Amino acid sequence: MTFYIPRHFRVDDAATLERFVEANAFGTLVTAGPAGLSVSHVPFLLERGDGGRLRLLGHVARANAHWQELEAAGEALAIFSGPHAYVSPGWYAHHPSVPTWNYTTVHARGPARLLPPAELPALLDRLSRAYEDGRPAPWRMEGLPADFTPKLLAAIVGFEVAVERLEGKFKLSQNRAPVDVAGVADALEHEGHGELAALMRAHAVRPPESR
Repeated sequence: MTFYIPRHFRVDDAATLERFVEANAFGTLVTAGPAGLSVSHVPFLLERGDGGRLRLLGHVARANAHWQELEAAGEALAIFSGPHAYVSPGWYAHHPSVPTWNYTTVHARGPARLLPPAELPALLDRLSRAYEDGRPAPWRMEGLPADFTPKLLAAIVGFEVAVERLEGKFKLSQNRAPVDVAGVADALEHEGHGELAALMRAHAVRPPESR
């Protein structure tokens, strides 16, 4: 499987990529098997496991046949998407120009394995806490009726992806002149894409004299 990343748009810094995954943790899980491609949309937890190895944790519905293919797939791909928006050629100072799309994405690859059922309660607790902590009245699993939790656990299958490769592509007009980058960032911010505009400014390629 290939992922086209021109050098202008490649992000290799591991800390940047990991922060991106954590901030955009609802990802797309893709595997290939005898029946073709299988795709699931999953909230992930990114963490360092034994020996400091990076791994992604998640779960799918037991009714989703994707889990039956995970371990045999050889390699799983998790795709995480961040801010993105259309870029009008009218925002450039240099012409001729054409429309394009600026976007940010990180791909994580590695073998997957199914988690033992005994690990599911802790996984669900950590997933919920990631999004409930800080709320006025955070939801907690321990508040569920005693006869409900076993039914919940029986309806899902947990898995782990041992991340062997992280690839980042931040297409943020780095191949354009600084004046074009500034114009696009200002226009995107005006249209409500402030996060993407901030990323453009942070990743802008500086002229040699200003480095």
